[in-house]
Amino acid sequence: MSGNEFRFFLSCDINLPVKFRVDRLEGTLPSIKSPNSVNDRSGISSTTEERRPELYVECALYIDGAPFGLPMRTRLESMGPMYCWNEPITLSTKYRDLTAHSQLALTVWDVSCGKDERLVGGTTILLFNSKMQLKTGKQKLRLWPGKEADGSLPTSTPGKVPKNERGELERLEKLINKYEREQIQRVDWLDRLTFKALEKIKEQENFRNGNSYLYLVVDFGRLEHRVVFQDSGANFLLPAPITSTNELVIVWDPEVGKINPSEHKQLKLARSLTRGIIDRDLKPSNAERKSIQRILKYPPTRTLSGDEKQLLWKFRFSLMSEKRALTKFLRSVEWSDVQEAKQALELMGRWEMIDVCDALELLSPVFESEEVRAYAVCILERADDDELQCYLLQLVQALRFERSDKSRLSQFLVQRSSHNIELASFLRWYVSVEFHDPVHAKRFYSTHEILEESMMKLTPGVDGEDGYKLWQSLVRQTELTAQLCSIMRDVGNVRGNTQKKIEKLRQLLSGLLSELTYFEEPIRSPLAPNILITGIVPSESSIFKSALHPLRLTFRTASGGTCKMIFKKGDDIRQDQLVVQMVSLMDRLLKLENLDLHLTPYNVLATGQDEGLLEFIPSRSLAQILSEHRSIISYLQKFHPDEHGPFGITATCLETFIKSCAGYSVITYILGIGDRHLDNLLLRDDGRLFHVDFGYILGRDPKPFPPPMKLCKEMVEAMGGAESQYYTRFKSYCCEAYNILRKSSNLILNLFHLMAGSNIPDIASDPEKGILKLQEKFRLDLDDEACVHFFQDLINESVSALFPQMVETIHRWAQYWR
Repeated sequence: MSGNEFRFFLSCDINLPVKFRVDRLEGTLPSIKSPNSVNDRSGISSTTEERRPELYVECALYIDGAPFGLPMRTRLESMGPMYCWNEPITLSTKYRDLTAHSQLALTVWDVSCGKDERLVGGTTILLFNSKMQLKTGKQKLRLWPGKEADGSLPTSTPGKVPKNERGELERLEKLINKYEREQIQRVDWLDRLTFKALEKIKEQENFRNGNSYLYLVVDFGRLEHRVVFQDSGANFLLPAPITSTNELVIVWDPEVGKINPSEHKQLKLARSLTRGIIDRDLKPSNAERKSIQRILKYPPTRTLSGDEKQLLWKFRFSLMSEKRALTKFLRSVEWSDVQEAKQALELMGRWEMIDVCDALELLSPVFESEEVRAYAVCILERADDDELQCYLLQLVQALRFERSDKSRLSQFLVQRSSHNIELASFLRWYVSVEFHDPVHAKRFYSTHEILEESMMKLTPGVDGEDGYKLWQSLVRQTELTAQLCSIMRDVGNVRGNTQKKIEKLRQLLSGLLSELTYFEEPIRSPLAPNILITGIVPSESSIFKSALHPLRLTFRTASGGTCKMIFKKGDDIRQDQLVVQMVSLMDRLLKLENLDLHLTPYNVLATGQDEGLLEFIPSRSLAQILSEHRSIISYLQKFHPDEHGPFGITATCLETFIKSCAGYSVITYILGIGDRHLDNLLLRDDGRLFHVDFGYILGRDPKPFPPPMKLCKEMVEAMGGAESQYYTRFKSYCCEAYNILRKSSNLILNLFHLMAGSNIPDIASDPEKGILKLQEKFRLDLDDEACVHFFQDLINESVSALFPQMVETIHRWAQYWR
């Protein structure tokens, strides 16, 4: 798209409901005094005590000055001083129904006074700006104290301050909004300085104004392109004229999507707690049993219908011995009914104990009950440290869905990590990377503080290290990455070819003032905390030829050996971190079924939004191998020759190659990994093939018509061709691995569901759609035998795909000319 091109949607074409997010309230509320009934001896005076306000926001849509549809309300929020709802609101009105003068009226109410609601203030904002474009991103609206939001035209409670009254703070808020919408170029070091200066200006402004203003922050999000207003040509506010034709007239119904009161009443009567005695002895019929078994096989992403919920509730007592049924039963509970919720929690305590993978589902955003989430943590306590490390990334993300900063989940993670240095190191990094999230930063920082306190209290262990030394060894990891960032900036400023940059790197590492050649004290490796690193070997460190010039560093270890790492700056590797974690988990699941496919789950750790470390695995890309050796077999003959072996190489090496090809073919298909070409398929000397660079997942791909999996003809030729017994063995390994991983589909789907709130690009864009795509890849509607035929067809389709071969040829020429 050229710089002058402007792409947009017309509002009259968008058949989606109006959505926005009520974020938070900024400013200080006036203290509320409540009279106390305790009198003194004279009976005249009474004491007063301060109450904590309980606030909610009422959201109403006004079109051309008239109320339109039913107002929506947020939940109650009492956690001050910054009241944060972060609650999505979906109106029944659609974008196509809006007019140019549509506005949103937001009123904040306080219900802490008992029956009488106290009006805190209101504010109003037009949905379209002066250029007739739909407003996007975060909007900071001034609240008018003691006034209910006025939706008339013109409004008496405008959220946007007039230009002549705007101060420096309002102008800066507007620029911050543009920055968050990525309309301002991001420069990491300059952004940090700028935001520090902004905080000082904000403090001065609040001090000058006595912090008297209240602001409500609302986030309108954004669509793929800007939305420009255009009238659909029909005025739906006026009654349609009566005509003699049989034309269908569409009338807007404000009750669409709302609960039917009569159906709700019938459901309440059917689930009445007075039936509890009768329900204890109820047994499902054959038809009902089949229905229940069908429901229990649903994936965790499936929403239960009203009839299915009713069926599970009716036979809840007979299902208590079925551990798979607990998560489905908890989904059928009407948690707004206090008595029903109480009975459900009692049954949960007596239910057959569920597996760890099902406990992960109870930590998803679907379950808000603190008791249910605490029960899930109790189940997680059964997992050993190795299993817990497989889920740690998702458990940290699950902290977003907790109701308090010091939740049971947070305490559990800290408690387990304080006795395992690997868990402690990874927990610290996973939490630190999320500090930039303005909504949940306090929660992640609280977990970081608890971990520090817990570690500092540890007594010296067998190796003599006390808690203080252990924690300092983790803190020095951050200092190391900061120094590497500084070096990358200096190296990046060097003009010339890659060799000059490498010379500058080695000069910086070995300089007199450099502290990196030999560390004052050993540092625990961020990628493998059990390994102590003592310095960097300058002569063995280098730079990769790419746009970002990542560093390839060789570290000395305390045991006398070396380890190699790649340090990247300027690229978000959190998505790579997730994919490699899933590869490691799937490798574990396959090995538990005695199937070792010789995968290479190298270590990846994001140390910031745009920086991180990767383990360096000695290998060469298939593109380079084919360019120099013409075939994969010729390359492997160089390292594992055998005159009597298949194709002149050892049988062990060929088997390793076939198994690793099969493993990554299945995993990349399930995860929907895109942008596969011969430059990001690497081969090790022992025959292990593995994938790198996971910028596209869950079905996204920059190339048109991508094959289901990356299986190029050179790989098939290395197995002896499509008619070879080794190629048949490859297909057999693929089908076996696919059916094994299908058995753990619930675990994998639960882990991705916990990532729904993360900032990983391919998940954050549309979490629900991405998880459904992942679910489709498991083909849960087929049995194992049908899946064998299904996957064999996928393999044949991938091998015979012509278009990807053409794209690969174009890619090779592009790389050559580059």
